[in-house]
Amino acid sequence: MGWRGGGVPLPAALSPPPLTRGLSPTGRTSSTGAPRQEQGDVILPLSPLPGPPPSQPPLAMLLRESPFPSRALVALDGLASGLLAPSFWAVNRLLDLQQTTAERRRQRESWCRSCRGCTGQALAGLAYTTLLLLSLPLGVLGLLLWLPVQVARRPFAYQYTAGTAPAEPWDLRQRRSFTFISANVCLLPSGLAKFSNLGQTPQRATYIARHLALAPPDPPSAWASLVEPRHGETNSYGGTLNTPWQPPGSVPAEVPAEAAEPVPAVLSERFPADADFICLQEVFEAGAAACLRRWLGSTFPHIISEVGARGLWGGQLKLLNSGLFLASRYPLLAVRYHGFPNGAREDALAAKGLLAVQVLLGSAQGQRIVGYVGCTHLQAPAGDAAIRDAQLTLGLRWLQQFREAQEQRGDVVAFDVLCGDLNFDNCSRGDELNQRHRLFEVYQDPCRRGPGQDAPWAIGTLLNYLKIYEEPVSTPEKLKRTLSQPAGQQQYLAGPILSSGQPDPAAPGPWQGRRVDYVLYRQHHGALPLQTEVVGVSFITQLATRSDHLPVALRLDVTPASP
Repeated sequence: MGWRGGGVPLPAALSPPPLTRGLSPTGRTSSTGAPRQEQGDVILPLSPLPGPPPSQPPLAMLLRESPFPSRALVALDGLASGLLAPSFWAVNRLLDLQQTTAERRRQRESWCRSCRGCTGQALAGLAYTTLLLLSLPLGVLGLLLWLPVQVARRPFAYQYTAGTAPAEPWDLRQRRSFTFISANVCLLPSGLAKFSNLGQTPQRATYIARHLALAPPDPPSAWASLVEPRHGETNSYGGTLNTPWQPPGSVPAEVPAEAAEPVPAVLSERFPADADFICLQEVFEAGAAACLRRWLGSTFPHIISEVGARGLWGGQLKLLNSGLFLASRYPLLAVRYHGFPNGAREDALAAKGLLAVQVLLGSAQGQRIVGYVGCTHLQAPAGDAAIRDAQLTLGLRWLQQFREAQEQRGDVVAFDVLCGDLNFDNCSRGDELNQRHRLFEVYQDPCRRGPGQDAPWAIGTLLNYLKIYEEPVSTPEKLKRTLSQPAGQQQYLAGPILSSGQPDPAAPGPWQGRRVDYVLYRQHHGALPLQTEVVGVSFITQLATRSDHLPVALRLDVTPASP
């Protein structure tokens, strides 16, 4: 595990798609046609298909661990970052002097503490400003060195943890399940995180990574507690209880009082332990990304991070990467990143875009069983619906092109899933343009009934960030209990907005909150041997006080297609 300087050669038993710039098999080729390994490359075994070895050894596939093609560029990037570090640290500390609502509350509890806090902040601000001014010459020199180095940087880095077992043969007559998690974790530098009423990014990153990696084993009823959109009896709060499905017209079995859950089953206090894919947004801070890789590596052998082009790109200065982060239990066959060309205002400083991967899930009778996972984060300001609409159109086109480029004859597609923070909901009048996008004709949203109408059990994923430290939502258990009540949703979830971003005073109530985080799936069409079914959807309260978003989990069953 970790970032290795040299390549690790391993045998491969599948011929990858043609080597194409921008996709994962981007190694340079030698005069013999075989990929030439560079520093930071890893040659992966692509989970060999069962059967006799091929008569001709196939080409190896390259996934590079380092985003730079040589150690010299790695050294130059490190030197530039070192020259920039004092200025960056001073700016971050100045911004970090902002107080969260929890810090202000603690300060107000004591007059003496309040006085000492104000004096300390003033002195700290003076010291940080002085350091920033003194470090500016080094910072300018570092920036001049950093910008040209980024031109040679690849759009993502890859971590592979050795010891992955080969993909098991897949009996197409059997049911297989896959679990996806999507979460906006707001892991920006601490000073920037304060604008979302968050801070302490290193501590939050450790908490998030530890709970994603070390999720306790699920009890037998864990996935039964996830809402099943097709079956089940709904309670007054819009959740689905663990009641068995009854045929229409039959008398439902009585649920004992002690068996009934006091909160909607759509809410879960923890991440599912059997997650197969984790898609995160806003992993901007380098230390936070390293922490996630370190904790998740043993469970998720394949990790894509540091996604996006930095420096001068498309006529814009990108100071932050895309913030996208993907972890997979299954081998990656191809990876592609596309940056949105139309970012505006503060969003233009980040390389937001789309990350798409093709994964190898197994084999059946010599055929590859593959899946597709996309992860994205759209333009944030509420008034930028037209920009988001264009980004959705680009994303759909890129996903289709990626799939067409990577599919080989005989491939069996098990699933096609898109995760991300789309920054619009299905309840606000200000988001009507995005709610009617063609995306929802291609991909299915299990929480959605149509434009402007969600399922009655769905709830918003965007919290009222000014209230995330209040007692009723201060722990995962309390947050789950509070959001199970309509009154709690009205008080602690962000409500419908107008196109200006202001609250909509005419929004009908009680509303379910702004659901801006999505896990969408694409249903198979045509004569394919597999079909996709939704087993459960869950909104997770594990990150109470650590993020202003609720993570979303989706579990899909891949089953034999009906004759």
